[in-house]
Amino acid sequence: MSDIEKNKNKKSFFTTGNMVSCAMLSACATILMLFEIPLTFIAPSFYKIDLSELPVLIGAFSMGPVAGVIIELLKVLLNLVINGTETAFVGEIANFVVGCTYVVPAAIIYQHKKTKGTALLSLLVGGVMMSLLSTVINAFVMLPMYAKLFDMPVSAIIEMGSAIFPFVDSMFDFCLVCVLPFNLIKALVVSTITFFIYKPLSVLIKGLNN
Repeated sequence: MSDIEKNKNKKSFFTTGNMVSCAMLSACATILMLFEIPLTFIAPSFYKIDLSELPVLIGAFSMGPVAGVIIELLKVLLNLVINGTETAFVGEIANFVVGCTYVVPAAIIYQHKKTKGTALLSLLVGGVMMSLLSTVINAFVMLPMYAKLFDMPVSAIIEMGSAIFPFVDSMFDFCLVCVLPFNLIKALVVSTITFFIYKPLSVLIKGLNN
């Protein structure tokens, strides 16, 4: 692809309609991020599910992976403005990286062929990638940082897991039994809703851009 064609493609995305759509979807994602539900049957109460990735996926499916990254970034920044940070920005950075791991692969696969089958595949791949990466980040970054910030031993977090599943006695067990299933459930819920509503909403977004 020539430089002229590349520049043309870039300009075709950064239109007023796309920017307005990204802003609106970011605002929706930020609002959804405020409504968190703990899944205490599978993970400690500080793990809470929200549907903030739903508008991000809708935008990424409608406008491409670049839009998904922009909406994800704006969502995190807006949430920072509203709620501040309790993790010295580590949690926010992790949220952005993990969110992009979910949204970007899904959008890339879907852009290749926009069918229901491809949408299902893209959501599956994105959800699995997000769940695996989130598990790794929790094990090596988030949980150690959480323990340090709140001045507690890592063993205290492991004990929270063993209170739910008695056989949990290590960080590996905690992440495998609590963190991974939690994120798989989140991905399943968000992906299911996205699969059924993305088409009519994408039509609205395209109408706005036109």
